[in-house]
Amino acid sequence: MRIVILEKTENFVKLRMEGESHTLLNLLTDILIDDDRVDIAWYDFKFPTVSEPILSIRTYGDDPIEVLKDAARKISLLCDEFIDVFSSKLHSK
Repeated sequence: MRIVILEKTENFVKLRMEGESHTLLNLLTDILIDDDRVDIAWYDFKFPTVSEPILSIRTYGDDPIEVLKDAARKISLLCDEFIDVFSSKLHSK
């Protein structure tokens, strides 16, 4: 994955997420939208089969990069929780 910052202000960031697809971007935007610091978060593909997704985040004043890092941490914790629950179910049989 390569992330390119296309635009950045105090409460807005636009990133090109090279090598990513709907799989990560859909989850990421869902987590961001649930964050009270986020005004709006969305992603778009100019040409879905040949272009890289563009992720945009606008906050109510918080640094959007820090908000994005927090969202990534939350996804990581959700994955850890899933692994723990799944592993416990495998060992209980």
